[in-house]
Amino acid sequence: MKSIHAIVAVASDWAIGRQGDLLCHMPADMRHFKEVTMGHSIVMGRKTFDSFPRRPLPGRQNVVITRDTGWDYPGVTVAHSLEQAIASASTDVVFIIGGAQVYKEALPLVEVLHLTMIHARWASADAYFPALDMDQWQEVDREHHDSDHRNAYEFDFITLKRRNP
Repeated sequence: MKSIHAIVAVASDWAIGRQGDLLCHMPADMRHFKEVTMGHSIVMGRKTFDSFPRRPLPGRQNVVITRDTGWDYPGVTVAHSLEQAIASASTDVVFIIGGAQVYKEALPLVEVLHLTMIHARWASADAYFPALDMDQWQEVDREHHDSDHRNAYEFDFITLKRRNP
């Protein structure tokens, strides 16, 4: 049985993107994302995949969900639904990595949520992570980081696990 995780960087108001891109460039978050997802399957929508400068991401099975039955890309597993994407994942741990619609659809299946909470807001944000019912989640880890010369904003790495029903 596969364990479904999600990983996302969110602003204080749960914004995740603007104009098809991340809110900001945070090298520490990129390094964290790579460390956490390496060796696992990552599931994303096609627009998220298209936003990667170098695609697919190495060291992980890249599963892309698209409605376009003719879409294909070398080194990518193509799926036409979330269920198909999860079923085609080749690892026991599957990471949902975006975008907003994929997070919304997958959230009821997610057992572990890896958040990077960026302590800032962007007025130009146009994509948001779905609202969480915090009664369903338990914080199991938090690591605070101050801003520095490479990461312009204060942030926390937070791990939440879904509480048993």
